[in-house]
Amino acid sequence: MDIPREKQNRTKQRIFLGATAVLFLAGTAYGLSRLSPAAPTVEKGSVWTDTVKRGPMLREVRGTGTLVPEDVRFISAVTDGVVERLVVKAGATVTPETVILEMRNPEVERQALDAEWQMKAAEADFVSLKARLAQRLLDQKAQAASVSASFSEAKLQYESNQGMAKEGLVSDLTLKISKVRSEELSTRWDLERERLAGAKDALDAELDAQHARIEQLKALLRQKINEAGGLKVRAGLAGVLQQVPVQPGQRVTTGTTLAKVARPDVLKAELRIAETQAKDVTVGQPAAIDTRNGIVEGRVARIDPAVLNGTVTVDVTLTGALPPGARPDLTVDGTIELEKLSDVLYTGRPAFGQPGGTVGLFRLDPKTGLASRTPVKLGRSSVHTVEILEGLTVGDTVILSDMSSWDAVDRVKLK
Repeated sequence: MDIPREKQNRTKQRIFLGATAVLFLAGTAYGLSRLSPAAPTVEKGSVWTDTVKRGPMLREVRGTGTLVPEDVRFISAVTDGVVERLVVKAGATVTPETVILEMRNPEVERQALDAEWQMKAAEADFVSLKARLAQRLLDQKAQAASVSASFSEAKLQYESNQGMAKEGLVSDLTLKISKVRSEELSTRWDLERERLAGAKDALDAELDAQHARIEQLKALLRQKINEAGGLKVRAGLAGVLQQVPVQPGQRVTTGTTLAKVARPDVLKAELRIAETQAKDVTVGQPAAIDTRNGIVEGRVARIDPAVLNGTVTVDVTLTGALPPGARPDLTVDGTIELEKLSDVLYTGRPAFGQPGGTVGLFRLDPKTGLASRTPVKLGRSSVHTVEILEGLTVGDTVILSDMSSWDAVDRVKLK
């Protein structure tokens, strides 16, 4: 009877062990389901971190650009012509009287000669007219003098007849005739004086008209001489010849650019600032221009009102001495100082995130080496730093490099 009793005990034991194993596996599975997934590992040397600080922060914006001359002269053709000879080439040092190139236009030379002869003829006509008018005026004066003499004689005769009439030596008729004669000549004398004054005014008017004609021809002659002289193109400015965009034998028209001359010792920087950062730039702000051979101080002089290809052109006048090798069209980097913030919470500028926006940054726990994603509200930004408004405190270490490849996780482990 002992054998059946042993078989019953083994069956119960097996059932108990099976139930225990099932419960253990179920508990293990439940526990594993409640555990957080393991954080992915990131090489510590592959990310850029920075510590949150509090203190003064300098706001700056940066842009690339070029050095350009402040004093530039574009020389244009004053007349049509054919380029005959290039006297100097680009890169040469020139003075205002340096001839850059020579042109040819026979028609312009002929017109200058015609204008000169027209002016000489007008001057000769002026002399002849002046002589004729002077003779006419003399004739008018002579006639007036004759009338004046006749009037004086008639007046004396009338006065004499008046005295003789009182004594009965002349008749009343003779007295009346002498009176009428005197009055007539008085009227003629008044008219002659008016005619003489009018003749003088007419003479001056005719001379002024001829003089104006001469001045007009002189102006035309100066223009033609300038056009003829413009066939020899001069620099007009002491500096360096930058460009000569024409070739011998080329025909050019009036207004065509023939050369560009600039002063290489007076330069300014034209920086291209991103339109999102240019809103804080104002005239007068200090700037530093990196020429790759030295830093030159300067100040913002002009801000272009237009946006081109996402950038705004800012002109910086250089106040410091130019380093050796600085020349027009040299590529430079410029940093403009916007303002100095005295006491703010700040850190390095992250790869992503706009000023005033919120960005998720991985904050590092130095004890565990785990970095957890933390929403951070950004404030004012600079070239390398950004103000922290919310989400971080002094001493926090955050990852600033691009972590877009880890957008699916909220924690990473640095090793």
